[in-house]
Amino acid sequence: MSPRLVLTGPMGVGKSTVGQLLAERLGVGYRDTDDDIVAAEGRSISDIFVEDGEPAFRALEKEAVRQALASHHGVLALGGGAILDPDTRALLAGERVVHLSMGVEEAVRRTGLGAARPLLAVNPRKQWRELMEARRHLYEETATAVVPTDGRTPEEVADAVLDALELKEA
Repeated sequence: MSPRLVLTGPMGVGKSTVGQLLAERLGVGYRDTDDDIVAAEGRSISDIFVEDGEPAFRALEKEAVRQALASHHGVLALGGGAILDPDTRALLAGERVVHLSMGVEEAVRRTGLGAARPLLAVNPRKQWRELMEARRHLYEETATAVVPTDGRTPEEVADAVLDALELKEA
C-alpha cells in the first residue's frame, strides 16, 4: 500500500500546510520527507547543504523519499528538489501526485525568498525563476494533477486537491 497522495512543488508553495489539512480531512497521517531528513541527521537542511554540499543532501533525500513511499499510507510531502532524481520520478509513477504550483510573485510574498533557502541565497527572484524553469516539466511529468496556489488560502488549495483527485473527506 502506498501513500494516499503525494504533494510536490517548489519551496514555500504550502506543501506542509496543505498536506496537514488534507491528512486531517482524509483521516490519515501526514509525513514530510524534509522533516525525516532533519530528524535523521540532527541538523537543518541548510546546514547539510553548507557542510556536506547539495549532492550529499540529494542522496539523503532520495533515500528518505524511497522509504516514505514504501511505508507511509497517508499524505506525503516531498522536498522541492526531490523530483530531480530520475529514480524518484520512476517511484512516483502510478502514485497520486499533486503538483502545487505558484508564480514568482507569490513565492516572493510567501517566503520572502530569504536566507534560510540555501539555493536562493544570491539574487533570489532570478534563482527562483531558473529553478522553476529547470523543474517545472519534472513536476508536471510526475503529477496526476496540478493545483495552482496563487491567491488561494490553504483551505481552498486543499479543496482543489480533493476535487482534482476526486477524493472524499473522512
